[in-house]
Amino acid sequence: MVALLVGIVCIAFAVFAVLPGPLGWWADVLAFLRGSVPVLAAFIGLIAVFIGIADLKDRMEAKKEEAEEAKAEKKD
Repeated sequence: MVALLVGIVCIAFAVFAVLPGPLGWWADVLAFLRGSVPVLAAFIGLIAVFIGIADLKDRMEAKKEEAEEAKAEKKD
């Protein structure tokens, strides 16, 4: 329950902070988002490369296991 209230308060503050008025942080928020997009894209790309490499390794391992099973069936 406390986490829910804290979350609501944080969201309300964020909305208040970006609205025109006393704080008016919208320009700062946009500058932060513009700066974080390339970094976020780099992290997503890096994760995608790691997932792709792991997938290739899994496929190679599966082929090896299938070949070993085929050999074992031929021997029997």
